[in-house]
Amino acid sequence: MSSKVEAQLSVPHPRETTDLFGHREAEAALLNAYRSGRIPHAWLIGGAQGIGKATLAYRMARFVLAHPDPHSPAVLHAKNLSVDPSDPTARRIAAEAHGGLLVLQRTANDKGVMRTVITVDETRETISFFGSTAAAEGWRVCIVDTVDELNPNAANALLKTLEEPPRQSLFLLISHAPGRVLPTILSRCRRLPLRPLANADVIKAASRASGLAGNDPALVEAATAAEGSVSRALTLLGGDAVKLHTRTAAMLAALPRLDPRELHALGDALGGSDKVALATFVDSIERWVGTCMRTENPNAELPRLARLAEVWEKISRAARDTAEYNLERKPLVFSVFGMLAEATR
Repeated sequence: MSSKVEAQLSVPHPRETTDLFGHREAEAALLNAYRSGRIPHAWLIGGAQGIGKATLAYRMARFVLAHPDPHSPAVLHAKNLSVDPSDPTARRIAAEAHGGLLVLQRTANDKGVMRTVITVDETRETISFFGSTAAAEGWRVCIVDTVDELNPNAANALLKTLEEPPRQSLFLLISHAPGRVLPTILSRCRRLPLRPLANADVIKAASRASGLAGNDPALVEAATAAEGSVSRALTLLGGDAVKLHTRTAAMLAALPRLDPRELHALGDALGGSDKVALATFVDSIERWVGTCMRTENPNAELPRLARLAEVWEKISRAARDTAEYNLERKPLVFSVFGMLAEATR
């Protein structure tokens, strides 16, 4: 494994990330709402994958739990939501040991396999969490990462808590596709859309996360191809990932037409066990599907969008199985493009 790939795999989790690149307007909106003393109890932080939504959510949670009084001098004079990493609140959140923060996210099942959804049993934890006696800090914060992964029963369970929020409760819901969030949940949230990062911010963030110099040619190339996503830039840093992404994107643009020779070549390019190559391929597919879901006319194209959403679920499961069991990559390539071709005809 190259040093670049090793750097990517050591990227800190958003709960440990204290730097925020870009999104200053969104950060200011959260800060101003908090110190007004009338902050909405639920926020839907939406935008493309890998642009810093979770980082912003944890940054807000950290600030609120570190400064429980919105009228305190520390809040009134704050220029942003930063909290010193040595602050006890920051350390406890980084260690997943803060009693005032609940995080809903996908977990592993009894066999150690990551679930595809957030379950209703996990979501019901919000009832006991918000129903318990307030922590010493006074606030209870729940981060849902992501609301897109709630199964229907879990979404309904969350909705019950959103409908009757306890005092000093704050929900930070993260979504890669906010347009597909249940209307009943949307109606109870303040929407906070985040735009893809500027290329300069992607370079800064990827440089900080990977340890590479900001003018490193590979990093600059990956950031340019990442379209505002730091996680995508870090994925593209590995090996020939940028070329692989370009090849995949060209084949997606030609759909529903398929070229068997190109499919064979792409399958060979994925290799036998290169995790970065597989991640790049899946990310390219997800980005393309996400773009289709956001740009198609929802009224005129509902059947087509429904087919694409269904196909993406199948692709996602197949990709996870391929990675987990180290299956051959070429059958996955043929299966993925076969499904996409059928869905786009």
